[in-house]
Amino acid sequence: MKMTGNTILITGGTSGIGLGLALRLFEAGNKVIVAGRRKDLLDEIMAEHPGIDALNLDVADPDSIARARETVAASHPGLNVLVNNAGIMLRENLLDPAGLPVAEDHVMTNLLGTIRMTYAFLPLLVGKGDAVVMNVTSSLAFVPFPVTPTYNATKAALHSFSESLRIQLASAEAGVQVIEVVPPGVRTTLLGQQDDDHAMPLDDFLTETLDLLREKPDAKELVVERARFIRDAAANGSYDDVLAMLSSI
Repeated sequence: MKMTGNTILITGGTSGIGLGLALRLFEAGNKVIVAGRRKDLLDEIMAEHPGIDALNLDVADPDSIARARETVAASHPGLNVLVNNAGIMLRENLLDPAGLPVAEDHVMTNLLGTIRMTYAFLPLLVGKGDAVVMNVTSSLAFVPFPVTPTYNATKAALHSFSESLRIQLASAEAGVQVIEVVPPGVRTTLLGQQDDDHAMPLDDFLTETLDLLREKPDAKELVVERARFIRDAAANGSYDDVLAMLSSI
């Protein structure tokens, strides 16, 4: 992925990693469209950062995705980068029937939302120069955090989906790069980690991630050092130890 001169759509762009990426990429010389559900936050971002565009979008709603696609196709025909970042992360008690709607919301937002966005927007990217689909997954796709079971499962599924998407696009010579971003716990409001000393500061995560992308613009995965021990646990034989550690938190 080139670092400047892109037109980039970022879902879940009103806070956390999504907003952080939006601001960093905008400052680097890209056209950025932040997408989210809350119009008040979108308006606030546009007011504070003239030049950033906003798009009202709920990735859990197929009709909202279809409307967003038509809007972007008309207003930003040069779109060449889709960042699938929108997601939720909530605790679940699998012994409590009240947890089922929480699980279903994770699947609808994190998994189906990304899949539907990819199907909707991929035709706009194919054939564009330097086209990219960037999927934000999690280190928990590789070793689960037991108190967030469906979150982990959706991120593991998105890792697999990203792998298949990359192969299909390469074999079809579509000219679209697929990048998976694999964050550790980051100090955002996701699961209330904004004040968690064990989570990585957001600015540090953004800096290291974008530095990795600058160093390896053809990267398949962007894994900061803090996420590496979880990402590689199965390969290096530490899976059981890492799972036990996550189970004790």
